[in-house]
Amino acid sequence: MAERLGVSLSTYRRLESGNPAAGIGLYALALFVLGLDAPFADLADAGRDDQGLLLEAARLPKRVRVRRESKPL
Repeated sequence: MAERLGVSLSTYRRLESGNPAAGIGLYALALFVLGLDAPFADLADAGRDDQGLLLEAARLPKRVRVRRESKPL
């Protein structure tokens, strides 16, 4: 499993023991390798982030002016 994750054996042991030094990225990679990555896909889905969508909508300009094409001379 350590080889599939691309980490050393000591790092993999930290992952198995639940050591917080392993890092969330390694846990996510292990779930991906095991085929259990669906919860992370839902977590990172921008369409389900209601607060982020509201903040993004607030930053949109209120009015948009259409540029007129310049007339050739």
